[in-house]
Amino acid sequence: MPTRRQSRLTDDVIEPSEIMGDVADTGAGAVVLFLGTVRDNSEAGSVERIEYEAYGPMAERSLAETEREVRRMWPATTGVRIVHRVGDLAVGEVSVAVAVSSPHRAEAFEACRHAIERIKHEVPIWKREKLADGKGVWVEGVPFGSVREERPNKPTRGKARTRPRSR
Repeated sequence: MPTRRQSRLTDDVIEPSEIMGDVADTGAGAVVLFLGTVRDNSEAGSVERIEYEAYGPMAERSLAETEREVRRMWPATTGVRIVHRVGDLAVGEVSVAVAVSSPHRAEAFEACRHAIERIKHEVPIWKREKLADGKGVWVEGVPFGSVREERPNKPTRGKARTRPRSR
């Protein structure tokens, strides 16, 4: 079994295969990997780059707490790894990776989803979109579990929904 490394911030490129290796476990029947990437558009316009800033010590404590929380809520989890980039990222680069291994897929998916939502809404990491028109726009987060977070999904620009409708 590989040596477990802590969840962390990094200036380096995130390597998905490294993250997957960090959660590998022979008792895991499922490994879920979420990769957040820099997209070329936002509500503010055409995006050329994103700059991520963090309050390092607090952000790393919060990432570690998110990892512990996942392990408490899904005790069968065999591995959890969270890595978030800081610095200037180009379109297409991976900004955050969350990997969870578990004996069963349902728990792995639930735990991974919970972790990324916590990270986006609780960890002191800020992003500034650098737009094609030369402007820089700081993106505001949404508190975890807020009304805005729970809004129904509407397809935008012909893209698929990100969450299924409840039945």
